Amino acid sequence: MQQIEPISFGKYYHIYNRGIDSCNLFKEPDNFEYFLSLYDKYISSVAETFAWVLMPNHFHFLVRIKEESEIILASAIPDRVPNPVRDKESDHLKIGSPSQQFSKLFNSYAQAFNKRTERHGNLFERPFKRKAIDNEWYLKQVIIYIHNNPVHHGFCTHPVEYPWSSYLTCISLKPTKLNRDRVIGWFDDQANFIYMHNQKVELDQIEDWLEL
Repeated sequence: MQQIEPISFGKYYHIYNRGIDSCNLFKEPDNFEYFLSLYDKYISSVAETFAWVLMPNHFHFLVRIKEESEIILASAIPDRVPNPVRDKESDHLKIGSPSQQFSKLFNSYAQAFNKRTERHGNLFERPFKRKAIDNEWYLKQVIIYIHNNPVHHGFCTHPVEYPWSSYLTCISLKPTKLNRDRVIGWFDDQANFIYMHNQKVELDQIEDWLEL
């Protein structure tokens, strides 16, 4: 079993998890949309996002946890923190640790999903999985892996066909909170980003490394 390590400031992580007993996490389009809105609410203050995919019963995110000083700065500027929690005594905006923010995301979504679908109990496996990434080669491999996950699981034949991933955002020019420029920079340019995603991907090898 993969050892669960604490999340550290300033590091890159592949964050992933699935429904308990592989149950579905998302059944309708608005389930996907609501999860993404909660992700923005809870995670944008503590992490930069570089790639993501939501599958019916699991998800993957590639993030960089911000330095503690970046998070403190964000907490001091109300406009940068959606729906913050305010400390009544100090009147300062409060942001939890990165792990706490992810837990808030999953708990909030699970409560809403359970209420809507009239189910009870845990929705996600616990604790949520994470894998630290410490070099650019693995960063690129994880991005390709994340975007090809729908292909791997038979939902489409190319990442461009799947609506619930960051692939379409990476090849568009629409405004986004995704750190698209950094992602494209890792692949040198957009043309090479697309080219690399069109190549045969050894997903099993990546999954072995990730210990999925």
